[in-house]
Amino acid sequence: MTSLKNTSILVVEDEALFRKQVIRFLEKAGADVAAAKDLGAARNLLDEMPFDFALLDINLPDGSGMDLLRDGAFSANSGVIVMTAEGGVGSAVEAMRLGAADYLAKPFDLEELPLIIHRVRKSRQASRLDTYRRDRDARVQDTFFFGSSLADLHQLLEKIIAADKRLARNLPPVLIEGETGTGKTSIARWLHYHGPRGSGPLVEINCSTLSETLAESELFGHERGAFTDARQERIGLFEAAREGTLFLDEIPSLSPALQAKVLTAIEDKTIRRLGGTKTIEVDVRLVAATNSDLTQKVRDGEFREDLYHRLDLYRLAIPPLRERKEDMSELAERLLAQLAKRYGSAAPKLSAEAKKRILAYPWPGNVRELAHVLERAFVFEEEKELRLRQLLGVSDSVGSTAKMQSEDWLNPGFVFPDQGFSLEEAINRLIRHALDHSGGNVSAAARLLGVSRDYVRYRLNGRKSTE
Repeated sequence: MTSLKNTSILVVEDEALFRKQVIRFLEKAGADVAAAKDLGAARNLLDEMPFDFALLDINLPDGSGMDLLRDGAFSANSGVIVMTAEGGVGSAVEAMRLGAADYLAKPFDLEELPLIIHRVRKSRQASRLDTYRRDRDARVQDTFFFGSSLADLHQLLEKIIAADKRLARNLPPVLIEGETGTGKTSIARWLHYHGPRGSGPLVEINCSTLSETLAESELFGHERGAFTDARQERIGLFEAAREGTLFLDEIPSLSPALQAKVLTAIEDKTIRRLGGTKTIEVDVRLVAATNSDLTQKVRDGEFREDLYHRLDLYRLAIPPLRERKEDMSELAERLLAQLAKRYGSAAPKLSAEAKKRILAYPWPGNVRELAHVLERAFVFEEEKELRLRQLLGVSDSVGSTAKMQSEDWLNPGFVFPDQGFSLEEAINRLIRHALDHSGGNVSAAARLLGVSRDYVRYRLNGRKSTE
């Protein structure tokens, strides 16, 4: 029998004997069951609490079960399964038009109940995933380029997938480390789609985009009335990713309290919605990513040590692009081919000068920056051979001077103007340049400049206040 543990179900049925049989069967499967024999009792129960599922008889002593659907008595997250007498398919179709998820024609085998509930649950998951699901026609395994520089990483991924196929369930978490723009999200997608859960949901969330007040609700869901605007209960991303993968990018951005809840979800395979009292089982492969040194954050008290050790089983480190020189030209050509396909035109070639510039440039924004540089050149240069003139600071001759300029930001030929110049404005320009390279990520810009994140924010705020 399929387990219904920690599943709340409302049974609305007027026939006493059948109602008792259904209740007994569902409770044996582990469900939390409440029952009502008419519309009035059902409304009272629905006013008191939400239910994961409802078995709703259409013909009731004080009216039609359809009235509950018409009145919006059920939560948007409740899976309603109508029960209708033989020959009442027309009524069942009308009930589904009003929001019911499925129907059963009486008499039916009670063994069908767990199966249809499971089917409705999967359907609810799919609707929650619509916002997060990526276009499967452009799966990352068809486009991600490892090259010789990432051969070791590729082997580690293959070993993880082989272990996943042996385990099938309760897959260990994966930790991906790498600078901003190195491709951590792409690796998470590759791991998901190549593994045994490739046909399941992949949910991605950047933890740095979650406000402290909404982060818990987004990850773990909430019950109706959990906070001021919680008019309906809502499943969280852990539930939405059931039997799939949940990718938490920039996981150090979560507060210590939320880190503790993530740890519980990993270890116990259960979560509890905000404002809820019952535990919900979740079978989720967690992939976490960070662009910072987690060991240092643990030492600084900014990341929970127990969560770090739990994540640090399968650790993958992606090297920065500047350390992948042997693959840069081929990677650039592949990115150009993807651009050409997207824009519907022929792919331009890279000139010899462009290839030298690519090798000489330090790429603080990594693959993401390379992709943006190529796209700008693709659009603005409009030539069959791209020269990548926008890579300022790299000499056209691209000899020893270019290498020196890529490592030493100061042009050795610089001469102070007679009238002098503003050091404050120079600092602000450097900060703006670092932010451009890091895609607006303040933390990454601070690392490029060798200063604290607070300093960058202080300069930005100070500049805004004077403008």
